[in-house]
Amino acid sequence: MATARKSRGESRILRYLILGTWALVCLLPILWFLSIGFRPRTEVITPEPIYWPTFSLDAWRLLLSDWPIAKYLLNSVLAVGGSVVISLILGIPAAYALSRYEFRWREDIGFYILSTRMMAPAIVAVPIFFLFRSMGLLDTIWALMLIYAAVNLSLVIWIIRSYMLDIPKELEDAARTDGASDLRILWEIIIPACLPGIITAAVIAAIFAINEFLFTLLIASTANAYTMSVALANFTGGSDGIIYNAIALVSFIAFVPILILVILIQKHLSRGLTMGAVKG
Repeated sequence: MATARKSRGESRILRYLILGTWALVCLLPILWFLSIGFRPRTEVITPEPIYWPTFSLDAWRLLLSDWPIAKYLLNSVLAVGGSVVISLILGIPAAYALSRYEFRWREDIGFYILSTRMMAPAIVAVPIFFLFRSMGLLDTIWALMLIYAAVNLSLVIWIIRSYMLDIPKELEDAARTDGASDLRILWEIIIPACLPGIITAAVIAAIFAINEFLFTLLIASTANAYTMSVALANFTGGSDGIIYNAIALVSFIAFVPILILVILIQKHLSRGLTMGAVKG
């Protein structure tokens, strides 16, 4: 008994050691970027190795004085958050229809929706630009919400649909026997049952929206609607060259919101990533 207990203890220590090492490997690039952001620019660009770097807030002062980082961060949160809400409002009923209703060409329609994700964004960039210009939505957060939602909607529909297919239809039949409508079944039975899948789809859509660059650069023509991705691309230098420490600090700040989001919902996200499989 004592030997078995000792073996389990050693196995647990080994497991924690492996996981801790892997966590450190994953965190090192993030910590490295953060350390560059709090070092003087002269130390960052020097070819000589510096083993004891100097702590400096020069990059932070530069961002606060010359760069409206709070506005860009708010634009990113509004554009990404709004697009995720739009994608879920449209995607959940569409996924329910594709997973539950029997109608002609259902599978063809589902594949067509998914195929829009396979299209190169550059193909529709110019038509989308003229469309939003005719609607008077250029350089607005509303335009970014709509374009992000349009780009990620097909992915959201298929992820949620795969989870809805795993829900037994007997639950819906029992609810219909009690007189529940389809809308009530969707709200009270289907959505709670596939909540991990919905959360997973929302997080993936948010990550894709944050990483979207082409449409953001096309729609956000001025700093009024810049998100962090486009603002960071424009923040590449100053009168005396590239400001590496400020760029590193901005990159870290842009990464923090999605990191906090994943940490807050990691329980639901892990369940959503491990439940079921995508079905055709």
